[in-house]
Amino acid sequence: MNTRILLFILISVSLNICAQKDSLELDDKYLEDQFYIDITYNVLYNQPKNVKESDFSYGFSAGYIRDFPIIKNGKVAIGIGLGYGYDRFVHGLKVTKGESSNDFFEISEFVDNKINTHNLEVPLQLRFRSSDAKKYSFWRIYSGIKMSYNLSNSFSHKVSETLVKVNNINSYRRFQIGATLSAGYATFNFHVYYGLIPFLNSEAFVNNERINTRIIKLGISFFVL
Repeated sequence: MNTRILLFILISVSLNICAQKDSLELDDKYLEDQFYIDITYNVLYNQPKNVKESDFSYGFSAGYIRDFPIIKNGKVAIGIGLGYGYDRFVHGLKVTKGESSNDFFEISEFVDNKINTHNLEVPLQLRFRSSDAKKYSFWRIYSGIKMSYNLSNSFSHKVSETLVKVNNINSYRRFQIGATLSAGYATFNFHVYYGLIPFLNSEAFVNNERINTRIIKLGISFFVL
C-alpha cells in the first residue's frame, strides 16, 4: 500500500515538472491550472458509537478543469471540470447485502475491513491567484464544491480468514457532494475535502443507530496547464 502511494506521488511530481509551463495567454486574459491531481489521506468522520477508529485510508483523483477568467487581469476565475477518483477506506463496520433494498451493518471487532470506490467527479471552483500571463509560480486559493457519481463500490471483510466481498451495496449514495479548498504556492498545494452529506443513505443503520458517517480528505494537489 505504501508503495502505491509513493508511486502516485512520483508520477504526480513528474507530471508537474514536465508539463508545467507559462500560462496560456488569450488576448488580455489567460488560462491556468487546467489539469489537477489530488493525493489524500481519507478519514471517516462521525462514525457510530463503539466503532473503532479506522486504519490508514487514502485516495487519488485526477481530471481536467476548464478555466474561465472573470476579470481582465485573469487573477479571478471560475473552474469547471471532469475527472476520476479512487478512494480506499479501512474501517470497523461489516456489511451484508440484503435481498431487497436494505443492507445489514454490524460493528466489527477488527478495523481491517475495506471499502473501495471508483467515482466520476465534477469539480466547481472559484479561483483566486497572484499569477500573470508570464509566470506559473504563484499563490493560489481555490475553493468550491466537488460533485461525484459512484461508478462502483466494494465492501470486504474476513470471516475465519476467508475474504467476503460485497459489491455495489444499495445503501451507498451514488451521488455525493463535498466542499473543497486547495491553497498553496507553485507546485505544492494543501487540499481538503469535506463531505456535505453522509456517504450512506437514510436506510443504513447499525444497532438501531443511523449511520451518519461523512468523508473527510486531507492531502496535496498538483496543478498543470
